[in-house]
Amino acid sequence: MRSLICLLVLISTSLHGQKSKTYTLRTIAFYNVENLFDIENDSLTFDDERTPEGSYHWTHERYGRKIGNIAEVLSNIGKQLSGTSPDVIGLCEVENRGVLEDLTQHPDLRNKDYGIVHFDSPDWRGIDVALLYKRDSYVPTSFKSHRLLLFDELGEREYTRDQLVVGGSMDQENVYFIVNHWPSRRGGASKSQSNRIKAALLNKRIIDSIRDLNWNAKVIAMGDFNDDPRDDSFKKILKTKGQMDQLDSLDLFNPMEKMYKKGIGSLAYRDKWNLFDQFFMTSNFIGEERSQLSFWKAGIFAPGFLRTQKGKFRGYPFRTYAGGSYTGGYSDHFPVYLHLIKETED
Repeated sequence: MRSLICLLVLISTSLHGQKSKTYTLRTIAFYNVENLFDIENDSLTFDDERTPEGSYHWTHERYGRKIGNIAEVLSNIGKQLSGTSPDVIGLCEVENRGVLEDLTQHPDLRNKDYGIVHFDSPDWRGIDVALLYKRDSYVPTSFKSHRLLLFDELGEREYTRDQLVVGGSMDQENVYFIVNHWPSRRGGASKSQSNRIKAALLNKRIIDSIRDLNWNAKVIAMGDFNDDPRDDSFKKILKTKGQMDQLDSLDLFNPMEKMYKKGIGSLAYRDKWNLFDQFFMTSNFIGEERSQLSFWKAGIFAPGFLRTQKGKFRGYPFRTYAGGSYTGGYSDHFPVYLHLIKETED
């Protein structure tokens, strides 16, 4: 089934007796899949606990169920509107290309014809970011993994995830995707903040370099940023804005900021919701001109089957392990998505 779906979208042009217009809908998704490891012991990373003999007893059966769970989620994001799975998917916490191949070949996704862009990063646990794309929706023409160099107080290297940049063509337009998994809050949000500031600075340099090559290029950054939309990494470094009517040509728009202000989150910890999973984009996605790819709306995909059904964590994301015990769930994050639309010619 082709992922190019034409919809009659009810927006302002269909009001007051005006004729409805036909649009192409593109869905972009991001999902932190929470430790998608294979069962093999990689001698170069600290993945020992995610093996059959390890503390998590990560068996072939559990791995197979995890692949099936993630495939189920991805196949349903945006499906209510588009009738199919997302056109482009950013992922984090994947161990290697092998798990991505297993995922894309699962029966729920096999006929979607997803391509894979992946690089091994130096993260000490061996987890990476990746991009999946439907070959009939997006055609990559460039891809690069940008290293984030971090050092502790003693000058020792701290190994973390690279930032993946993929450029290509979507609906005859030049669109770049940046997939992120910024440094964690290990040791506390304040103590680790400087690492995420450095990650934001790298993101800004990447976007600036893309604009230097092609001022009209459209850029969407996505990821688990381990920061909320109002944190300094976004507001002081990237200078993102949450109001479309406040944007100028140099600004970056963050559609998740409005959700965060309403208390909506993609993960929960100690009865507090955070919105670490986000998108932000260049302002040329925003405007009344729908003959170009334009931002329509964004959301968090959190149906009932992705939520813990009982106990003190009721309503939280239904994760694979809880308190060290295997629960057979999906992830400790909800996926996020956005829709782009483009008016089709009659």
